[in-house]
Amino acid sequence: MQCVDFIRTAFAGIQRFLSDIRSACPQTAVRKSMNSFISKVVVITGAGSGIGRALAMAFAGQGARLALNDFNEQTLQETVAALPAGTEVFAATFDVSKKELMFQFADDVLRKYGKVDVVINNAGVAIAGFRTDEVSIEDYEWIMGINLWGMIYGSLAFLPHLRKQQESALVNVSSIFGLHGIPVQAPYVTTKFAIRGFTESLALEEQVHGTGVTVSSVHPGGIKTNIARASKGAEVDPQAIAEFEKQFRTTPERAAAIILRGIRKKMSRILVGTDAHIFHFAAHRMRFLLRYFLKLGLKKTVGKA
Repeated sequence: MQCVDFIRTAFAGIQRFLSDIRSACPQTAVRKSMNSFISKVVVITGAGSGIGRALAMAFAGQGARLALNDFNEQTLQETVAALPAGTEVFAATFDVSKKELMFQFADDVLRKYGKVDVVINNAGVAIAGFRTDEVSIEDYEWIMGINLWGMIYGSLAFLPHLRKQQESALVNVSSIFGLHGIPVQAPYVTTKFAIRGFTESLALEEQVHGTGVTVSSVHPGGIKTNIARASKGAEVDPQAIAEFEKQFRTTPERAAAIILRGIRKKMSRILVGTDAHIFHFAAHRMRFLLRYFLKLGLKKTVGKA
């Protein structure tokens, strides 16, 4: 009986707590799905390949107007050339780690289209598997500049314009490596955790203040892109990279479809791929087991060295 009374008292306390929060926060309408992307202005960074290119193709297929970025002029133009005929597109080649260039990009997009509806900070790089203390300070700064600061600059440059719309979306691409630490991936993991933290904090702020901006973090599992092969230091052990890529199961096109669905449904966290769902569950419900297997895998790798 005492246990039942305790549970009843605790439940009543939680109800009062939630009621106080609702009273303190502005009342907002229930968020309905974003029904159509026709004529929406969609900004995508890192659109020269992989998920970024697949997202550009998918949104173009939905009738959106695009503003695309990539650091590589050639691959960005290849994306533009692959878009369906008649797609309205603005493309800009620059390094997202440069604050002035990102804010200039935002100004240029607004000058061309007059508004922005969806922003996807997708640009990212990786560093091949080295122990935490084997990575130079310069390489830490390099990956932080692109993965983290590029996302922050993109978010802050476009956020005031997103808030002007009745409904809009800010989407930041993290990773399953933003859900739990991974051995020999400290630089990449650090940026992806930071992306998730920034995004979740901003999402709560936008909800409390009752704006129309849905803020989402995306956590892809293994996607069949060139990010592993293009990672800094990949040339040291190309065979290991090839073996690692064999684990990738989800195509960029499938990833883009999942992300579009998540944006449409206004999801705050979008998991991409079966492996992402399994990893997410393990990181939150079976943490001890996940840590055991991660350490076991590292031991086996070290044993082969």
